[in-house]
Amino acid sequence: MRLLERMRKEWFMIGIVLAIAGAKLKPSVGVNGGPLKPEITVSYIAVATIFFNSGLSLKTEFADSRLHASPCVFCSDFNQGSWWK
Repeated sequence: MRLLERMRKEWFMIGIVLAIAGAKLKPSVGVNGGPLKPEITVSYIAVATIFFNSGLSLKTEFADSRLHASPCVFCSDFNQGSWWK
């Protein structure tokens, strides 16, 4: 039971070790043009995932204030732009 608890606690480190071991055993999976297509997955999918996870970790008070500020800025910019016509 103690081993299972330890594995649950250290799941991220175990995942990193397994990923490194897999890359060492079969490096052809991650080369350019390989099955993982790193030129696409790293450029787009990984970056999008990082930003998505960052957005999920925002506090709701901060997110609410940012959502409120965006329409206000848009409206004020729109209104000021129409003054010159």
